[in-house]
Amino acid sequence: MTNATPNRLSARFAELKAAGKCGFVSYTSAGDPTLQLSAEILNGLPKAGVDIIEIGVPFSDPMADGIAIQVANLRAFKAGITLRKVLDLVKDFRRTDKDTPIVLMGYFNPIYVYGIENFVRDAKESGVDGLIVADLPPEEDKELLEPAKRYGIDFIRLLAPTTDAKRLPTVLLDASGYLYYVSVTGVTGTRAAEAEPVKKAVAEIHKHTDLPVAVGFGISTPEQARAIAVNAEAVVVGSAIVNRVATNLDAEGNAKPGIVKDVLSFVATLAQAAHGEAA
Repeated sequence: MTNATPNRLSARFAELKAAGKCGFVSYTSAGDPTLQLSAEILNGLPKAGVDIIEIGVPFSDPMADGIAIQVANLRAFKAGITLRKVLDLVKDFRRTDKDTPIVLMGYFNPIYVYGIENFVRDAKESGVDGLIVADLPPEEDKELLEPAKRYGIDFIRLLAPTTDAKRLPTVLLDASGYLYYVSVTGVTGTRAAEAEPVKKAVAEIHKHTDLPVAVGFGISTPEQARAIAVNAEAVVVGSAIVNRVATNLDAEGNAKPGIVKDVLSFVATLAQAAHGEAA
């Protein structure tokens, strides 16, 4: 049952550490604005400098997400996205890229409806490396965590400014791949991350674990990515990329010419900043 595929997340973070670089993690909503354009953006992310790809699985009630991702989910549903099609996107990506880690980020309901055992099996076969399930707290995630572990899929836990010392061990237990530190309270895309509090939080987390820490929420510009990257193993940008997709749609929601090129160019500026490279 367990798949012996090498762990892409561990390998990628080891490469970044050896190079003395912070990683860049991009988030896009699967199927946004169309299945075809979503696939083209996905396939172009590694060349744009993305080290790890988080793919959002659209859900009708995304409680942790702000308006940008909520609207992206609606566009994806209109385009016909399903969880099976999300896995197909990953499978198609793996035909040409065997190395870039892919993490699915979303909510438990679609997985539960799909069937937990079926999902983790199909996810592994498609080439998924990790899962982030925003509405599944550590006290209630065993029914998904244990099958994921059997199939060699990393289970990435969320930490927030409200995670205190008493709760931290519970969150760290059985976490793998990396830790996602939510740098601001509230939903995605609403507030800016501040470098100094992030520095203190990441330092405290590292007192308790050797897992890499990726910092997300509140990072939308190259300047913010560069500032946060100094004190984290990776920087995550999501809403700003999703918004870039939205700015390339006309009043009827149709994609303007050059949408893929523009989105990937924007991603490249973020990746360069996270890597500490000159623009």
